[in-house]
Amino acid sequence: MAALAVCFLCVFTIGYFAATSYLVLRDDLIGGTMARQARMQYDYEDRIAALRAQVDRVTSRQLLDQQVVEEKVEKLLEQQMALSSRHGKLGSLLERAEDSGLSSGEIPIPAINPKAFDKRADASGGVKAIERLMGLGGAEEKTTLAAYAPASVVQVGRQETMSDRADRLFSKVTLSLKDIERDQVARIQTLTTGAFETADAIDTILAHTGIKPDERAADKAASLRADESNDTAIGGPFLEPETTEAFDNSLVALDSALLRLERARTQAKSLPFNNPSPASDITSRFGNRLDPFLGRLALHAGIDFRAPVGTKIHATGPGTVITAARTGGYGNMVEIDHGNGITTRYAHLSSILVNVGDKIATGDAIAKSGSTGRSTGPHLHYEVRLHGQAVDPMRFLNAGIKLSQYIN
Repeated sequence: MAALAVCFLCVFTIGYFAATSYLVLRDDLIGGTMARQARMQYDYEDRIAALRAQVDRVTSRQLLDQQVVEEKVEKLLEQQMALSSRHGKLGSLLERAEDSGLSSGEIPIPAINPKAFDKRADASGGVKAIERLMGLGGAEEKTTLAAYAPASVVQVGRQETMSDRADRLFSKVTLSLKDIERDQVARIQTLTTGAFETADAIDTILAHTGIKPDERAADKAASLRADESNDTAIGGPFLEPETTEAFDNSLVALDSALLRLERARTQAKSLPFNNPSPASDITSRFGNRLDPFLGRLALHAGIDFRAPVGTKIHATGPGTVITAARTGGYGNMVEIDHGNGITTRYAHLSSILVNVGDKIATGDAIAKSGSTGRSTGPHLHYEVRLHGQAVDPMRFLNAGIKLSQYIN
């Protein structure tokens, strides 16, 4: 009993002290527990805030890259449309160059399809469109916006970021467009040089015949093009053309070169450079010779072609018939005015097939050969006169042979 009493007393004492300690220290224990819970809550909130900040950074980076890609796509579209517009401006000039016999080759145009890009699409869509344009694909197509996920934003040295990828692709497209632009300018310069060289060659050949380049032919060519295009009436004071870019300057230069070439060809085609009787041999040339009737030295003002009676004689150039009758020692003669002070005479004809005032084209049959007038036998006497003075027709025939490669 004593032992039980002592044990009970001890338990009671311990309980008393424990209750007393709890009552005394309860507030401190509760405060410590709440402080630990508060610290845990703060830690979780900091972690959540850090994750949100990371997500915001990734989202901002995506939006920024998307904006950059859209801006680059827009610039590429502007370049592509500019090149397409340039090709449109080249259309008429290229047609003129082909009509002039210049080999223009194929002027490249950009093959970018504006519908392949949508400014409202995300960055990956723009990049994929560029990849399709450049012919890229395969494993690279697996790189998308997922590369910006929080788990793996950038792996330096191992994985290419979208910005780097876009820069690389856009650089390739930009270089491709610039190559096309340089090729266009180079082709235009080649055509310009060819046109000037051909015009110079024609003018040189004309100069050897004693004919100066006719600047009025340029106006004729220009008016002819205006009639063909049925343009409305235009006018205004002359002002220097506004050419601020190299491409515009090259177009102006090409237009000037083609205009000069057209002028030279128009003039060449209006002059008598053809052979009046291609199948006939020349029996007597221009210059002093013994007169067949008087037996003394005399000027032969033309060249004679051996032609049996009835051989058709053709006009050597376009013009207007100013004489179609018997004329002294010429016998039956046709004289054609070709403009620029040049006339041609066809004499000793058996018959005349044209009348005064007729408009004649190059190669038209105008008469038949014979032996009328001061003639010793059937032949054609052919003269070329420049401002009334007889000149050697061989200069024109030789010039015609040389010009055939430039005007045909």
